Amino acid sequence: MALAAKYDAQSVEDKWYSYWMEQGYFHSEVNEKEAYTIVIPPPNVTGVLHMGHMLNNTLQDVLIRRARLKGFNACWVPGTDHASIATEAKVVAKLKAEGIDKDDLTREEFLEHAWEWTHKHGGIILEQLKKLGASCDWERTKFTMDEDLSKSVIKVFVDLYNKGKVYRGYRMVNWDPQAKTTLSDEEVNYVEKQGNLYYLNYKIEGSTDHLTIATTRPETILGDTAICINPNDDRFKHLKGKKAIVPICNRAIPIIEDTYVDMEFGTGCLKVTPAHDENDKILGDTHKLEVIDIFNDDATLNSFGMHYEGKDRFVARKEIVAELTEMGVLAKTEQHNNKIGTSERTGAVIEPKLSDQWFLSMKDLAQPALDAVLEKDVNLVPEKFVNTYRHWMENVRDWNISRQLWWGHQIPAYFYGDGKEDFVVAETIEAALPLAKEKAQNDSLTISDLQQDPDALDTWFSSWLWPISVFNGILEPENEEINYYYPTNDLVTAPEILFFWVARMIIAGYEYRGEKPFTNVYLTGIVRDKQRRKMSKSLGNSPDPIELMNQYGADGVRVGMLLSSPAGNDLMFDEDLCKQGSGFVNKIWNAYRLIDGWEVSETEKDTEAAAIAIKWYQNKFQKVLVEIEDHYSKYRISDALMATYKLIWDDFCSWLLEMVKPEYGKPIAATTYKQVLSILEENLKVLHPFVPFISEEIWQHITERTSEEALIVSTWPKAETFDESFIQEFEFAAEVISGIRTIRKQKNISFKDSIDLSVINNEKASTNFDAVISKLGKIATLSYTTEAVEGALTFRVKSNEYFVPIAGAINVEEEIAKLSEELAYTEGFLKSVQKKLSNERFVAGAPEQVVAVEKRKEADALAKIETIKASLKGLQ
Repeated sequence: MALAAKYDAQSVEDKWYSYWMEQGYFHSEVNEKEAYTIVIPPPNVTGVLHMGHMLNNTLQDVLIRRARLKGFNACWVPGTDHASIATEAKVVAKLKAEGIDKDDLTREEFLEHAWEWTHKHGGIILEQLKKLGASCDWERTKFTMDEDLSKSVIKVFVDLYNKGKVYRGYRMVNWDPQAKTTLSDEEVNYVEKQGNLYYLNYKIEGSTDHLTIATTRPETILGDTAICINPNDDRFKHLKGKKAIVPICNRAIPIIEDTYVDMEFGTGCLKVTPAHDENDKILGDTHKLEVIDIFNDDATLNSFGMHYEGKDRFVARKEIVAELTEMGVLAKTEQHNNKIGTSERTGAVIEPKLSDQWFLSMKDLAQPALDAVLEKDVNLVPEKFVNTYRHWMENVRDWNISRQLWWGHQIPAYFYGDGKEDFVVAETIEAALPLAKEKAQNDSLTISDLQQDPDALDTWFSSWLWPISVFNGILEPENEEINYYYPTNDLVTAPEILFFWVARMIIAGYEYRGEKPFTNVYLTGIVRDKQRRKMSKSLGNSPDPIELMNQYGADGVRVGMLLSSPAGNDLMFDEDLCKQGSGFVNKIWNAYRLIDGWEVSETEKDTEAAAIAIKWYQNKFQKVLVEIEDHYSKYRISDALMATYKLIWDDFCSWLLEMVKPEYGKPIAATTYKQVLSILEENLKVLHPFVPFISEEIWQHITERTSEEALIVSTWPKAETFDESFIQEFEFAAEVISGIRTIRKQKNISFKDSIDLSVINNEKASTNFDAVISKLGKIATLSYTTEAVEGALTFRVKSNEYFVPIAGAINVEEEIAKLSEELAYTEGFLKSVQKKLSNERFVAGAPEQVVAVEKRKEADALAKIETIKASLKGLQ
């Protein structure tokens, strides 16, 4: 079948992905081979592909395809996450657009809409990953709300509760007023914002005196229940035991003393609002203060907000400031930079809120997971993240695992009375009933008397089990698959979920399997634009990955993504990288077109140049293979690609094919042709993880193959010894060829014309590559001499002198004039450099690096003068 002149990425990619799927190459079953397993970081079920996914999944596919070629039983488990907050927000917005309020629906009715949304939009991202070439075991696709995964989550919650690690507590939590749910500490992003510091005067009860407090949130004064001063602050001794009057609401509150107050900060007087600040809550508990919550769940003011009831907190702030100003209470306002907590999911400003929530005690659970990383049982790549991980794990806080959502795993706690402790925890309501009867000491209780907690579990409470639950290791801890595939090998993910997900998976691994969930964690960088901004839809700086693949092909985009993405370092994405990747793919295609177009002869003999070239490339390939393997072992995937890129572009395309290609109009020897094809096949194997589509296309075109002989399931090249000195001999020969080509270019000597070359071999250089030099330099006669050749142009490689006789090829007089002018200029340049170097003040005062540069200029000028003089001598 004739090769197309232009590579058509679209048709090739569709063809081979369908073929791979039909043949079941991605599917893995337990067998006698050693397993190599990756679990995908499950993207949001209703999400679409973005550039971060592209980078992350390209890296995973490179690792899984290489493992397949290395003979492992490769298993890459795909799946999606139900993403409670994000998905529920989308469903609520959809319902709102249809005129339906979530609050008007029952839980069951809302979940019907949520499942409808999930079935309609879920899985789009997985289909997009197929276009990228992701060779996941799609038969194993999992969803965190699948029945078996859901049962696993519930089983773990109950187990941890029974172990005393899950508890219910009334505590200050992070409240997202847009999603109307709590968040864990890790789901809060802190951003620097410019605001105001308001200085307010509070009257002292029964006095004309007042005190001044400073606050960034004047609306919260309506929840003040005390003013606190430092007992060691002499300025306020006269206030001890007195009360202050809160402006607007005119409530009298005690003035308390606590060394917590920083005497140097603000005015030294601190307003205490236990319902709306974590530190204030601690003070409130210590001094038994009243707790007044002034906000509704959507951050509008409630009845404690008096005439501001129903108004948004930020609207109320402006109006309260205006009222305080009118009252003469606002003493002054200063600009103030403040770190504001925002929701990782919705971007809303977080409210500290007191609430009954479920928590997981983390300190004891975290220790084995901390030890695993510090003792290198689990390797973080790059290692710079180890200290970050250690700091978080050593200071880990209890995990708030309940969310005020309906979409997700409903907490298996069943209430049977009005008291806060009137509940039991069980996997089902049927299992809860006897527990409730026993705890309530009431045998007359029935299932209808039990009310399940309406809250759902944090999404991460399901995904922290992912490497175990996808193999059903929670429900059936000794099943064949979990014992075979677990622990998995590599995890590829983003650093921003190191604590959300990675650390928690390690914790779950040790708690439920007694061992790590994976051996290596490859932490990718963040994909940024050329201005170093993180790519996002809101900024409009993120290209559509599908459009990129349509334009440059999946292989081209894969190469583009990996060309500059070292582990843990951000990728400055530029579409030109994909263009470069596409150019590389076309280079491979055109190289094969060249080979495929050669006429092959069984009677033609191998040329000396071809034989030595093949021997050289086989050695060079083995040397680069060692480099590639080393890069892979250190998860330097970008470096592995670059080594492969240079091997194919420079060594194979630019050198080998030039050295072996037959003269115009002549056939190539069959034995040489077969060796070139064999080399090409080895190249395709190391290329395959990076550019799976074009490599399979060429592989299948070389010869007819059975399904067992497809490239995707072939074998990785075998490492063999190589001759370093032989490789170095070629490097020397390459410089000679470059010298010849430079002279031809400078003197306009056509490659149609053969020239002679004489050598004074001062280096005692090997003659192994003389045939190659003769071929690529179009040399008629290559001879060795001990004396300079008259009437010749000269160049040097190290101390070797090369002479190209040019009689009749150029105008000698013009060449002498040109060289004389160049000699005069170079000698003048040398003189200026030497003058600088002879200046003792310069040499003593200038930085060492500057002096070294000048010395290199002197050495280069001397060498050039010597070469020009030799050429002039040959011409005169």
